[in-house]
Amino acid sequence: MTDSTCPHCSMENVYSDGSQYVCPDCFNEWPLMGGHEDADDLVIRDSNGTPLVDGDSVLLIKDLKVKGSSTTLKKGTKAKNIRLRDGDHEVDCKIDNVSYMLKACFLKKA
Repeated sequence: MTDSTCPHCSMENVYSDGSQYVCPDCFNEWPLMGGHEDADDLVIRDSNGTPLVDGDSVLLIKDLKVKGSSTTLKKGTKAKNIRLRDGDHEVDCKIDNVSYMLKACFLKKA
């Protein structure tokens, strides 16, 4: 057993599995050498380089066509209470009560 805690769930029930730590409570795994690398440590920045956090409001900096729809999100549209995610589309938000996944490079912090 190690004396470290899980960066995901903060439980102390963590063990080493050769090249990584494993948390049996939430099944999170992270490397032994890299410290606590988790999605929470990732900094997502808007088009101006300003860091975004959960709950921010953002504005679209250009018109965006919605894939699979005839809808276009207009430049200047505001999305409130965003949620940051890992992956290609980093921002989950609702605009006019419809959920969208957007790339941070098309947003600026409001």
